[in-house]
Amino acid sequence: MVAYSFTDWDGVSPELNWTGTGNYTELLTRSELFEVFFVSGYYLVASAVQIVLALYFATVLSFDVRFRNFFKGVLFFPYLINGVAIGFVFLYFFQDGGTLDSVLGLLGVETDHAWLGTPFSANTSLAGVSVWRYLGLNFVLFLGAIQSIPGELYEAAEIDGANRWQQFRHIIAPGIRPVLSLSVILSVSGSLSVFEIPYIMTGGATGTETFVIQTVKLAFQFNKTGLASAAAVVLLLIVLAVTWVQRRIVPDEKVDLV
Repeated sequence: MVAYSFTDWDGVSPELNWTGTGNYTELLTRSELFEVFFVSGYYLVASAVQIVLALYFATVLSFDVRFRNFFKGVLFFPYLINGVAIGFVFLYFFQDGGTLDSVLGLLGVETDHAWLGTPFSANTSLAGVSVWRYLGLNFVLFLGAIQSIPGELYEAAEIDGANRWQQFRHIIAPGIRPVLSLSVILSVSGSLSVFEIPYIMTGGATGTETFVIQTVKLAFQFNKTGLASAAAVVLLLIVLAVTWVQRRIVPDEKVDLV
């Protein structure tokens, strides 16, 4: 891919013409090729919501509550479903007169809003689907980290009169810091490389095109495999840079709660 990024290969021809850094220059000088990164903002916000919800449910279900195993399964189940299947299911869910409109109608809320008809509502809806799908992954990571904390610490905290919030602040939060850092890295990199759900549901229409969808179209729709390869390399470098910055800002520290 790196080698192709320095050529004008169309993905079909057996001949490759060396163009040097021409593809990278085109990427940096054509603003419309980078404007699609603004769509990632919706998924970054959704990732923050997702992490907060996953951490909340993991904390609650780490204690002894009724139907705990049932709720664990409900939260993790969406992550097991194929992304293409999720895309088609929610395509019917958000269509005009679809499941969402029917449910709102039963609640007495009449709406003729096209959920996938405007850039804001479409990107918000797609980001919401991503939260539903990937919530289970972060939930399992947080739950495993919380359950690895020695139970004696909770017992000592309860003897000292600590409530649930104080236990979370002084025991759980420091204990899961490495896993939280990992979740942030996965969420940021995932937000920058969103593809599956918006590609299935909208194909990048209505202002929902992401950088990866644009790269795929450059390669397979416009036969600009060289330019698409350069875009893929740029995305890789951006993800690595963001990860490096995040690790520098929040470095891994050995946590010793005992």
